[in-house]
Parts: sequence; C-alpha cells; structure tokens
Amino acid sequence: MKQVLYSLLALLFTPPILAADMPLNMTQGVTEISGKVFSLHMTILYICCAIGVVVFGVMIYSIINHRRSKGAVAANFHESTKVEIAWTVVPFVILIIMAIPATKTLIAMEDPSNADITIKVTGSQWKWHYSYFDHDIEFFSLLSTPREQIEGTEAKGENYLLEVDKPLVLPINKKIRFLMTSDDVIHSWWVPAFAVKKDANPGFINEAWTRIDKPGTYRGQCAELCGKDHGFMPIVVEALSEADFESWIQDQKAQASLAAAQAEAALSQTLSMEELMAQGEQIYMARCAACHQPNGAGLPGVFPSLIGSPIIKGPVSGHIDIVLNGKPGTAMQAFAKQLTAAEIAAVVTYERNAWGNDSGDAVQAVDVNSDGSAISVESNTEAPTRLPANLPETADVVPTVESAVAATAEKTVVLDDLTMEELMAMGEKVYLTSCVACHQASGTGLPGAFPSLVGSPVITGPVSDHLDIVINGKAGTAMQAFSAQLTPQQLAAVVTYERNAWGHNSGDAVQASDVDGHGK
Repeated sequence: MKQVLYSLLALLFTPPILAADMPLNMTQGVTEISGKVFSLHMTILYICCAIGVVVFGVMIYSIINHRRSKGAVAANFHESTKVEIAWTVVPFVILIIMAIPATKTLIAMEDPSNADITIKVTGSQWKWHYSYFDHDIEFFSLLSTPREQIEGTEAKGENYLLEVDKPLVLPINKKIRFLMTSDDVIHSWWVPAFAVKKDANPGFINEAWTRIDKPGTYRGQCAELCGKDHGFMPIVVEALSEADFESWIQDQKAQASLAAAQAEAALSQTLSMEELMAQGEQIYMARCAACHQPNGAGLPGVFPSLIGSPIIKGPVSGHIDIVLNGKPGTAMQAFAKQLTAAEIAAVVTYERNAWGNDSGDAVQAVDVNSDGSAISVESNTEAPTRLPANLPETADVVPTVESAVAATAEKTVVLDDLTMEELMAMGEKVYLTSCVACHQASGTGLPGAFPSLVGSPVITGPVSDHLDIVINGKAGTAMQAFSAQLTPQQLAAVVTYERNAWGHNSGDAVQASDVDGHGK
C-alpha cells in the first residue's frame, strides 16, 4: 500500500517539463493555445491517473485484506443512500473541476477576432491552396517527396511524406486567422505544434487561428480520410521573424511580376515537339499521375483512362478547356490558376502523344487563352483566331523577359467587346472558381460570415463601385483584392455575371475596357 501511495505522489508532483520529454506524450507546441492545450492535457491526465490509483488501490487492498480465506464477510450496501449520494456527487465534482479549464481553453481556441493576417486555406485532392488576403499572394502547396522514395527504389528521406514544394510562410508574434474550405471532399488542416485542427468542408467556411512564438519549420498533415492519396497531402509551415516575413512578401511580389513577364514571353515562343514532351511529362507526373496513373491508364470506375480517350482524340480546344476549367461534378479540377499557359500547352501535348496516342499535335502557349478559355486550335501552323489581352503583336521568339515586357508596353492587342452571353458564360466560370467558397453557388453567402450577393447594395449600385470592391477588396473584411489574380476580361465578366445572376437582371454588360483605371 505504501508503494502505491508513493507512486501516486510521484505522479502528482512530476514537473510538467519532465512529462514533456516523454516520447509518447503530447508535445507542448509553439503557441500560447498549444501551451494551454498541453496544460489541460496534463491536468486531465493527472486527475485520471489519481482516480485510477485510488480505485485500483482500494480494489487491491480489499482483495488482499477482505478475502474469504481470512474469514471476511461481505458487507451489504444495498440501497445505501449515503453510498449512492457519494458515487453521484464525487464524479460530478470531478467533472466540474475538469470542465472549467477545458471550457476556457475551448473558448480561446475559437476566437479568431482582431487578426493581423487572414489566410484562406483550400483543400483539394490532394494539395493545399493558400491565399493571403492582405497581400494579394496565393499559391498551391504540393508534396515534394520524390516518387523514387514513395515507390521504394530509394531510401526514405528525413521528412518522408512531410515535405512540400512551397510551404506556408507566416510571421511570428502576429495573430493569424485561417478560413478553411474545400474544392471537392472533406479535408482537415492539422498542425500539431499550433494545436490547430479544423475540417475543410466544400461549400462551407470554418475558422481557426494561431499566434506563433518561435521561428522554425512546423509540419502537419491532412487529418481527414479524403481519398486514395490522403497520405500524400502534407502541410509545412515556415515561421519567420516579422522583418524576414516582410522581405519574403516583397520577394513573392517580385517573383509574381517576373513569372507574369515570363508567361507573357512564352506566348510568343514556339517549342519543338521534343521540348513540349519533356516538359509535359514532368508536369503530368507532378500534377496528373496521382489520378490518371503514370501510364495514363487511370483507375477503372474512379479516374478515366487517357489512352484513346475521346477527350484526347477529340479537338485540341476541348482538351485545353477541360484542363483549364475542369469538369463540374467530377474529380477533374481546374488548372487555370495552377499552371501557366506554357505548362498547360506542354501537358496537353504530352497527353495527346504519349501511351500510343500519337496525335502529332504540338500545342503552344499561345493556343491557351489567358482568360481561362480555349482557343480553337486545329493546326499549329495557323495563328489563333483570337489573341489574349496584352500579347505583343510579334511573331518572333522573345529571348528575354525584359524584351517581352518592352514589346508589351510598345504595342498591345485589345480584345473586342464580348456579348452578354459570352460575358455570362465566362463570368460564371470565374465566379465558381474564385468566389463560390465564400458567397456560395446561389450567391446567398454564409450569414454572419460572408454577405449575400442577392439584392446586395453593391450589386444593385453603380458599376464603378462594384468594380472597385472586386478589384481592390474591402479593408477589415475577408473580401480580398482580385486585381492581381484575374485579368481585366475576367474581372469584367464576373462583375457582369453577379449583376445579372440570381434574378438581378440589371442588363449591365461590363467590358475589359471598363476595368481600366480602377485599382491603380
């Protein structure tokens, strides 16, 4: 009995710092909330251990000292009011003692107010998309573990299946608000070091927050079974000092400008079939092989085969369109915001010529419209019938980014005005890609979180005000600026769609030329 008592005292008075070093215990994390969660965990653990020691101590003592061989006679506690009151009141008091700190911690975990930075986290099969509302930065984060390690032909790395090509970068000592949603099925964004684990549901927005205390790299995973590659959907967060984070922001903006210039230059380049196939294979293996398999055979009943597929064998324009915009109601997602025109051209070329398809089609970047629609391409020897906005009017290959920018500034091609039908069709695609997560497909929003667009004063008010809020966002809300994410044509189309959908019927047909001058 003395040993039991000593064990109980040792357990109750073990310093938490020693418990934190136990390899099977919960980690303390690097945020105030994770510290509270750890303290709550240890408090509950100690209470449960104390209860276990007392209960089993009494049981063992009774078994030894009140056994039949010693002549003990069992006492009769039948219908004992005192005993019944005791075993009701004591557990109730214990639960209250446990509930008070638990409630305080849960309330703190669910308070994302007064955030310094808001980031939308969108899950899709099988990657994460991050949008920084306050900085007009967005990117996809994909698993970067080499296929050779996954297939077992190489030794596993230190961070096997927990490494990505682009980590989420956050500043320390700032309150970060997360808006969680999904493009397809239910995912769950989980980083143990932050004590953040929140489901990302399609069509809904969940909120979470964190404030990181220490710089470093923190890893997590999708914690909801979301399909066959659920285990290949890691999360990596790099926490930087505030000064380093500001430097990273400026670097990202510079890279975005450079990437835009490079994409513009690529529109005037003509790659050989060999170059297209080599680039297309790399993109296919990184972005498409998870569903359609490296050999293009797909998974029968789940993901269609690309070998001899009607899409692959059909018109190039239809093939480009489904890669750009996806296919509603299926797992085929839109890659318009994930890949450049040159990358889409390369992967389409690869799919049309790999695995025995051998179409001979060599699709170029200029064949892919920057507004998210496909150009009718039947022969690569002919010029496309419609040029993307801001494309330099030259047939020469632009050798450098600088010369491409100069050529663009010197002379541009302006798109003709679109009809109402064309604007509505394009606007619906843009809305379902960029706006539906917050405002819903029906435009009704999420009461208390995101306003309804049906009958909204912004929608029914002046066109200029509507354009301004879409282009520049609205400070202090989750409405981000789309000036850096959408082309003038896309901005005009989505505003037209919102002003004429869901019974608005304003008749306003906004053109790309109407966007000029806003947001500058």
